Amino acid sequence: MTAYITSAKNPRIRDAIRLRDARHRRKQGRILIDGLRETSRALAAGIVPSELYFCEALCQTAAAGDLLRQAESHGAEMIRVAEPVLEKLAFGDRSEGMVAVAPTPDAGLARLSPPDGALIAVLEGVEKPGNVGAVLRSADAAGVSAVIVADGGTDLFNPNAIRASLGTIFSVPVAEATSAETLDWLGQRDFAIYAARVDGAVLYTEADYTGSSAVVFGSEAEGLSGLWASGRVQAVRLPMLGAADSLNVSVTAAVIFYEAIRQRGEV
Repeated sequence: MTAYITSAKNPRIRDAIRLRDARHRRKQGRILIDGLRETSRALAAGIVPSELYFCEALCQTAAAGDLLRQAESHGAEMIRVAEPVLEKLAFGDRSEGMVAVAPTPDAGLARLSPPDGALIAVLEGVEKPGNVGAVLRSADAAGVSAVIVADGGTDLFNPNAIRASLGTIFSVPVAEATSAETLDWLGQRDFAIYAARVDGAVLYTEADYTGSSAVVFGSEAEGLSGLWASGRVQAVRLPMLGAADSLNVSVTAAVIFYEAIRQRGEV
């Protein structure tokens, strides 16, 4: 265990704080994981922190103690810090006493090996990391086989996305690719592809998600690109009976995921 760090100006702390910025995440090849559940789920997925910063005064629960011991047993460097230092590292005011730094996980399409009959979600150009995280949380709950971020408006491992997903970003297989690469990848594997559009010709309950299926969601600001208007993609819609013309992308995704569960008889 290293010496006790009391200053946020410490070079190691500064490097870790910089990981909030996508440019520095790419440069360092590392990500920031904030929170007990998030760190625990990363460890369960085989992602071992290179460093784990913790404040003893904030890690008094049995769960926190167990996680600190587990991380140390896996080889993480345990770095004790003062509470003001942890506040600088942590996301907002939700500090749970620890922040981990880990190598950026592989997120290439080649790592995905979906089973027959898989349900896959594609997020194209979604800019808000909180929305990416919320979709991942719903995908985990609904047993979605993978989530692909296509032409991402934010990088997949943004700390806000990790936190909004409650760490399920580490339990759901994820990948980043261009939209063209994603469409080709799905086509090569004979996925039925559905694009969620407000003007979709087919009601979402009338689409057949019982086989290998991919559902593509766009950003609330821009919607989906024309790439997803090809003949092999069917546009589906949710009914909108009020003044608003669309739902938050994470809500739309959850509705369709659970329709797929219903059709598959998984509940």
